[in-house]
This record gives sequence, C-alpha cells and structure tokens, in this order.
Amino acid sequence: MRGRFLLAVSVVAAILVTVGTTAVLLWVEPKQSAAEAIKTGGLAGGAVVALYALWLNDRRRRTEEARHELESDKIADERFARAVEMMGNEADQVRVGAMHALAGLARATPRYKQTVLDVLCAYLRRPFPHPAFTERPDDPDQAFHRVEEGVERPTPEQDRERTVRQTAQRLITDLLPWGQDTDPTLYHLDLTGADVEYLRLEGRRIGRLTARRTRFHGITAFREVQFSKPALFSGGTFLGRVDFQQARFLGGLSLQDAEFARELDLRGAEVDLFVHMPPVPPKLVGSLALRPATRVKEDATGWELTGVEEARFVGRDG
Repeated sequence: MRGRFLLAVSVVAAILVTVGTTAVLLWVEPKQSAAEAIKTGGLAGGAVVALYALWLNDRRRRTEEARHELESDKIADERFARAVEMMGNEADQVRVGAMHALAGLARATPRYKQTVLDVLCAYLRRPFPHPAFTERPDDPDQAFHRVEEGVERPTPEQDRERTVRQTAQRLITDLLPWGQDTDPTLYHLDLTGADVEYLRLEGRRIGRLTARRTRFHGITAFREVQFSKPALFSGGTFLGRVDFQQARFLGGLSLQDAEFARELDLRGAEVDLFVHMPPVPPKLVGSLALRPATRVKEDATGWELTGVEEARFVGRDG
C-alpha cells in the first residue's frame, strides 16, 4: 500500500514539475517555442520519476541485504548448535572436528568468538585424570618413554581424550588477538578447576583470566601476554616451570594460595593495581616490577620487587 502511494505521489509530482517548468519557461522566455518548453518540462518531470526509481532500487537493495544478514545469522546459529552438540559425541575425531568448526565460526562471525572461547574453556573444565599427570606432572610428555614395572599406563581412551583437550587449548590460543591483529575486544578465559598441560599464550591480549584451583602440568608459557583485567590464579598449582617473562598484568595479579613446584621466571614482568602473594615464594628468576600505587597483599618476603617505593603493602584485609 505504501509503495503504491509513493508511486502515485511521484507521478503527480512529475506532472506538476513538468507543467510548472513549462509555464516558467514560457513566461521567462516568451520567444521560446512551446514545443521546446514542453520538452524541457518533460525532462524535469522525468528526473523526478528517475529519482523515485533510484530510491526504490536502493530500498530493495537494503531490504535484500537485511534479509541476507538474517539468513546468515540463522545459518551461523544452526552451525553453532550442531557443533556444540557434536562436542558430546563419543568419537574423539568428531569432538575435534566440532572444535575446529566452532573456531572457524568464530573467525567468520566475530560476535561468536567469546562464546566459542567459553565453550572450549568449559570443555577443559571437565574432570580429566591421566596417569601422565601423576607420573610426571612437570613434564607429562616424558612420563612413559621407558617401560617400567608397576607404572600405570594410560588407556587408549585417555590418550585420545588428552589429544582432544590439547586441540581445545591450541584453538583457544589461536583465537586470541596478538601481534598486528587490530581486534580491540577484550576476551575472557575461565579455566577454574581445569587440568591443562603445556598451556602457551605467548604474546596474546586477554581481558580477564580466571584460573582458580587450576592445575598447570608441564611448562606454562605466558611470555609477553597482556592482561587488561585481573589474572586470578588463586589456589592454582603450577607443577612445571612457569614463564611470565615480559608479561603485563595491567588489571592485577592474584597468586593467593598458589603453589609452585618449579621456578617462576619474572624477568621483565610488570603488575598494576594489585598483586596477591602466595604463602610460599617460589624459586624466582628475575624480579617483578610494580607500577605506581600497586597494592601488595600478604608477605612479600623472598620476592625481588622493583618500584616498591610507591607501592602499598597491605594485609589480608587490606
């Protein structure tokens, strides 16, 4: 109905413009022939119709783009739902395929990236015992290089699940922005209570990292990572070496009740806002730089800190 009304208005306007233009030309230029005046008026009226046609085409184009976007969103939602459903499949290759499908969706549709990261983190939070974590928690890959009597060996199912979890960790790392990636979004990770191994997030930009009571097996590499929100390792256990070289904890760092079985490399690391010390200082390599007015919670004995002149040392309730 609206389209017909606008068409009628445009036709009436074209007629009025044609008549008006012809009349004005005949009045301004009396010597001009009537045929020429009518021709010029017709061109002016035709321009009105042409403008209406252009507007109509643009409206159709925008309507088609909106419809296409809705269809794309629907397809993306269906892809996401199918991939999440396949994450519960018994076959490990299906679960790996589902994870890659989710990662591909996150790259193609950025609004899904945080959701996909949440799903991958949720998968890692599932309980997962593996004999290698008990046999060589500091370096699980070396757990079964020698056959020894009385050593519990992993089942094929455990090894396959371990591979799936390593895929999840690798995809999480790949999805986070780093280097020349201009994505300004702060993506958050929640690994509370998870068992992870050889977690590598070098150079990534992260919002909030929640890793309370997380067990880190093997080498944990956070070199040159920038945390814009708090990095929370409260109650976590680092069973292998930890590399925090050049890391930037701009939103604060909590190591409350954290345990370290091996050395912690802090060379070039900086922390802002607050740092919560663990009850027992680990074997340290390098020093931790405190930005001005950083609050230091708990006893910092055994730690080599720089910038302490402007830091505030507070107790448990500070």
